[in-house]
Amino acid sequence: MIAVVLAVLAAAANAVASVLQRRAARGMPPGEAFRLGLILHLLRSSAWLGGIGALIAGFLLQAAALSSGGLALVQPLLVAELPITMLVAGWMFRARLSPMTWLAIAALTAGLGGFLGAASPTPGDRLPGLLGWTISAGVTAGLVAGCVAVAIASGGATRAVLLGVSAGLGFAYTAVLMKRTVEVLPDGLRALSGAWSLYAMVAAGLCSLFLLQNALHSGPLVAVQPALTVTDPVASTAYGVALFGEGIRTGPWVLPELTGMALILYGSVLLSRHAPLRESVGRP
Repeated sequence: MIAVVLAVLAAAANAVASVLQRRAARGMPPGEAFRLGLILHLLRSSAWLGGIGALIAGFLLQAAALSSGGLALVQPLLVAELPITMLVAGWMFRARLSPMTWLAIAALTAGLGGFLGAASPTPGDRLPGLLGWTISAGVTAGLVAGCVAVAIASGGATRAVLLGVSAGLGFAYTAVLMKRTVEVLPDGLRALSGAWSLYAMVAAGLCSLFLLQNALHSGPLVAVQPALTVTDPVASTAYGVALFGEGIRTGPWVLPELTGMALILYGSVLLSRHAPLRESVGRP
């Protein structure tokens, strides 16, 4: 239960971070996409700095959750970030949430509860070896590079969605490295400072953050957030099972698990089609 509470608090912090960063990024010059100048402009925005503060808080809460729970439990709970984001965005941008929005939030909540209840994730009993890290890093880098390449060739909402997927994959692998890093904590600060996973985690997190800023700069929040929020936990669950030996129920439980994921996707689509909210969060 400690891991569950910490994960939900992390989702809430990430939701606040997304809204504040979207508010700041939308007002940046269009020509700064995929340039360091975008970050330099954002550094002058108090809303963006506040979003970074909330993002750091979410990062620390997520690390604390992963120290007492597995990836397959903690990461799916971060789906709660999406409905919380819509609630915060609706309040901040003074957008009225329609009955369809509340239906989408209910579908997401029911889907998340149904998936976790059916999967019943259990912690893993192993750490990945060199081969596992090499394959997982290569596959992740290839998928991210492919999404970014197609995104650059695209435009509008398509670019925003693909960059959101890329950022979601990046944050998922950052969580994998975070899980490896927290395993070193009991050995003391000296062991932590010498852990390669710590520096890999920071590098992956910064790259993912850069992708997220460009996603938020490329399109509306309602296009980016569903792609980001759904990709991250799905990929993290797969990483947890494949790399750390975490367990989820299979057999007849697969059907309710898929039903839960379908409800999550359905709720995400409903939120992405909520026109009043799209128009409100699209304004600088």
